[in-house]
Amino acid sequence: MKFLAALAQIGPTLGNLEANFAMFEASVRSARRKGAELLVFPELSLTGYFLKDMVPDVAERPGGELLKRVAALSEEVALVVGFVEESARHAFYNAAAYFEGGKLVHLHRKVYLPTYGLFDEHRYVGAGSQMRAFETRFGRAAILVCEDAWHPSLAYVAALDGADLLFVPSASPARGPHRRKGAGPAPGKGATLSIQRTWQSLTRAYATAFNQYVFFANRVGYEDGIHFWGGSEVIAPSGEAAASAPLGKPHLLLAGVDTAEVRRSRVASPTLRDENPILVLREIRRIEARKE
Repeated sequence: MKFLAALAQIGPTLGNLEANFAMFEASVRSARRKGAELLVFPELSLTGYFLKDMVPDVAERPGGELLKRVAALSEEVALVVGFVEESARHAFYNAAAYFEGGKLVHLHRKVYLPTYGLFDEHRYVGAGSQMRAFETRFGRAAILVCEDAWHPSLAYVAALDGADLLFVPSASPARGPHRRKGAGPAPGKGATLSIQRTWQSLTRAYATAFNQYVFFANRVGYEDGIHFWGGSEVIAPSGEAAASAPLGKPHLLLAGVDTAEVRRSRVASPTLRDENPILVLREIRRIEARKE
């Protein structure tokens, strides 16, 4: 199957859901005009990232009115959207959802919440407890939210569960705070390039090891003086970049996707076929027993 995918490299406004939804609408219109059938937004793109005590104020339930409006945008263009989810029992999660045909098809709660450096997510939201692939009209897919992708076990489980498409919405900052434009030296390029290289290593490794497409959608802009660097990419199963967005500025990235590439890469390099999950499970149990 061939289709045109898009990544919305945007800079959401912290805590302003209506402004961010308007940005969604504009991105969907632009993607539709260009012929895209799938549009991936960054992590927490509906709310902004450094929410802290604002989390309960911006949280949405899956059946809530705002998410119904988001779902309606997916009538023609399938969407991956990041937001704060509130559960029926009033727990809060960093979540990403896949919408298609006007409906919420799949919701993933971020499993790994960073609490190092400038990150403090676990203080404000709970951790997800499962990893599932799901069906889309483009093929079977899975979602890893930012830090999830730094833990190869989740990418491995997603691949074993049949994911040919891996969506990675992210809010990855350059490591360390930077001054706003006009207030001093420009953000350090060294820090940005270092984290960009790490992300490129991860996305290319997953694409080639599991013979799948990887859609890395990273945000841009500033929050509390923290700079988000962008650099969104679509990586083909060959490990080559099908398309790359510029650093540091909003951009709608378009990439042609041909799912026949998944088959071709698995014929040429059947690493996924030869995986032995029973061995992995046995060895993990052995390691866990040793810890007791």
